[in-house]
Amino acid sequence: MPAATLAPSSANASFPTAPSLRRRIACMLYEGVLLFGVLSASTALFLLVRPALQKLGLDSPYAIQGWSFLVMGLYFTWFWQRSGQTLAMQTWRMRIETAAGVRPRWPQAALRYVLAWLWLPPSAALGHALGLVKGPFVGVLGAGLLIWILLAWLDPRRQFLHDRLARTRLVDLRAPRP
Repeated sequence: MPAATLAPSSANASFPTAPSLRRRIACMLYEGVLLFGVLSASTALFLLVRPALQKLGLDSPYAIQGWSFLVMGLYFTWFWQRSGQTLAMQTWRMRIETAAGVRPRWPQAALRYVLAWLWLPPSAALGHALGLVKGPFVGVLGAGLLIWILLAWLDPRRQFLHDRLARTRLVDLRAPRP
């Protein structure tokens, strides 16, 4: 990819504009649609090798979850380190970059992926502590995710907490409005 397309997207290179929360949520929803296909294919592959895992004693209720987490991690980190954009991010014209304005390398992209899941353990722990199941438990998880997303409003540059911790930023690639 040409260097010009990796430059920060605004005239002020130190503080590029972040996409609105509305656009980020729309991008996340579109990403979910794309991940449905990725996870369907990876689940089919897992089911093909599952008999071998059972013979080796490596099949547990958490094996498919670990496999899915790994597959999604590879999906995101591959796109982020390659161009700074997943397919959904290309559609919604946003990109992940480092503070220097370049795409993240593998370790930083992987760190961002892992940190993006930090909302889940406290939400799940709260749901379990309250003895919730099914719908109410999913509601607590949804509330935890919503709180995580809304934390971006507390950041002066409107970045997610996982971006601040990973030293990355989400930038809007649309032309600035006059």
